[in-house]
Amino acid sequence: MKNSSRNNFSGFPNNHTISPRRDFLKLSSLGLLGTAMPSYASSFFSPIPKYPAKLSVQLYTVRDQFLKDIPGTLKKLSNIGFKYVETAFWPEGITIEQASQYLNDAGLLVSSCHIEIPMGDKKQIMLDTANAFGSNKMIWHGWPEDKRYSSLEGTKELISIYNEASRFAKENGLEFGLHNHWWEYRNKVGGKLVYEILLEELDKDIFFEMDTYWVKVAGHNPANIITKLGSRAKFLHIKDGPALYNDKLAIDNPDPMTAVGKGTQNFPAIIKAANGNPDFLVIEMDKTATDVFEALKESFDYMINNKLAIVG
Repeated sequence: MKNSSRNNFSGFPNNHTISPRRDFLKLSSLGLLGTAMPSYASSFFSPIPKYPAKLSVQLYTVRDQFLKDIPGTLKKLSNIGFKYVETAFWPEGITIEQASQYLNDAGLLVSSCHIEIPMGDKKQIMLDTANAFGSNKMIWHGWPEDKRYSSLEGTKELISIYNEASRFAKENGLEFGLHNHWWEYRNKVGGKLVYEILLEELDKDIFFEMDTYWVKVAGHNPANIITKLGSRAKFLHIKDGPALYNDKLAIDNPDPMTAVGKGTQNFPAIIKAANGNPDFLVIEMDKTATDVFEALKESFDYMINNKLAIVG
């Protein structure tokens, strides 16, 4: 999650003002899926061992719409059928009290919050965010790329920072997680991919919000990766599109994404491989070529109608 327009947004509370920044069951008939899923999907129809995750939507998806009408945008998300959202950035000047009231008025609950790493004054920001939105899942959004991920020494330095953040979160009844982009799955340090080092050395209480799209962009099969993360993959970001790596990503200009189920992602395989471990599946679109609400409605219908997730 990121975009060149992020400077027009506020991220998280600072003195009560958000400062600038940026959750398969077998279908009774395969015929039901004729237009809902890609042709390859039929090979993955088997019961999911555990309950499907709840569906949420990352509010970064509607950042531009927020600039025009926050209450109206949230009402549209509720009308689509969403019960949960994952918070990110609000228009600058919006207090956490205001943001919380907007969500309450729309009947929306918070599955999780993207935050800055809780260090220094950002420790109180994380506590205020959790209190305002009624969520104990605090997730470092991970943007932009930290160049320390280019070396083993730097990666271990970041691991130390993340572990300290997790200790602080636990002391305050919260859980701390990490959201990935493509570099954690492309960069090799010490003969291993960065995510492998993270999986080995992070505090075991730190969970992963695996962004399935960026994992694919990095050249991996997300279904294979999620089996390696196992029970620590408490959240999945669900997004679809071409999922190809290109140099524009570094300047925050990804290819337009599609409605879930219309791109290159194999979500039946991904959800099956997740083995019921995620609490939430979070739909997100960094950029779309079509109307964002239409894409979100198609995505919601795809996930719910095909029983890949539940509403809440």
